[in-house]
Amino acid sequence: MRILHTSDWHIGRTFHGTSTMDALAEVLAALTRQVREHSVDVVIVAGDVFDSATPSAAAYTLLGDALVSLHETGARVIVTSGNHDSAARLGFQARLLRDGIHVLTDPLAIGTPVTVADADGPVHFFGIPYLEPAIVRQHWPDGDSDGRQLRTQAQTMAHAMQLVREGMRARQGRTVAIAHCFADGVDATAGLEREVRQGGLDVVPLSVFDGPDYVALGHIHGRQQLSDRVRYAGAPLHYSFGEQHKERGSWLVDLDGTGLAGVEWLCLPVPRRLVTLTGTIDEILSAERVAAHANDWVAAVYTDAMPQSEPMRRLREKFPYCAMVQHQPTVTAAAEERSYARRLRDAVSDADRIEAFLEHVRAGHGATEHERELIREVLDDRVRAEALV
Repeated sequence: MRILHTSDWHIGRTFHGTSTMDALAEVLAALTRQVREHSVDVVIVAGDVFDSATPSAAAYTLLGDALVSLHETGARVIVTSGNHDSAARLGFQARLLRDGIHVLTDPLAIGTPVTVADADGPVHFFGIPYLEPAIVRQHWPDGDSDGRQLRTQAQTMAHAMQLVREGMRARQGRTVAIAHCFADGVDATAGLEREVRQGGLDVVPLSVFDGPDYVALGHIHGRQQLSDRVRYAGAPLHYSFGEQHKERGSWLVDLDGTGLAGVEWLCLPVPRRLVTLTGTIDEILSAERVAAHANDWVAAVYTDAMPQSEPMRRLREKFPYCAMVQHQPTVTAAAEERSYARRLRDAVSDADRIEAFLEHVRAGHGATEHERELIREVLDDRVRAEALV
């Protein structure tokens, strides 16, 4: 059986105030072509289908179009809810969808799989929706198998996976689990979800996912391989500049008669590249850089000593898709403080001390020649006044 593992579509999310709907539609169309070209049997969407618990009408339309297109390839589609989704709103569509599209949002149905058969027998897909302990513990008032209350993400996910393993024992065949959480072992530089907390309460140990032949995870926006069996596919679009160097795509998973046979990464197109340009404002606006990045999303980090006038306006004249600008002088504040303290210590005259102060508050630019003349006059007047006392 051939499975395509994707996640974190975040339909409706904006990028620095700009809609991503058209770009996402383009990418999902490419994903659908991959499903057809690679004869995929089952497509998994591991949570965060929408970016909001109250999606717009356009977001529902995009989701419907994408699911119908995937279904028309002949593949089955299995969708679970994530922390951004409203499980109730996403699950409301489940009964309205055509045969072959499954939306799994009910915590009480975790132990009941969607079963898809191939020439080697059945494959059982257990979908675990995002489980917020404070919300879902009402479903299991007696706690886990040891009678402990489900207070953390790790405890709740461990209980859910116990339900999956009970379902596995009751059925013959291969197994795939789908979940949306922050698993131990994730590289924190891979593009973390906005609400991910890295404290111990929300980290799910990798051992929790023992058992299934493959575990399709969502929640992290960069692809991750935690083991041969446990992986994150990441988001199909770049949703922040921190993700710009991470490939976008999905995992193509092959199961044979005995279990996991192979996993291959399929890249997705990037509708508009993201780039961070660093240097002085003149360096960033150089003809060479403009020619290379005029059509890219640009984050500009200019290093001029002094803040520039209307930097965003100037940048957007050359880079229409400049999304953010930051001023980061080459000289750090700490280094400048040390330099200022040293200059004050070494100053011989009041004029030296004033010059050091002006350079400090003006990011390295001291007094102008006219200002130096005024300073000399003021200091000379003070000396004369003191001499008359």
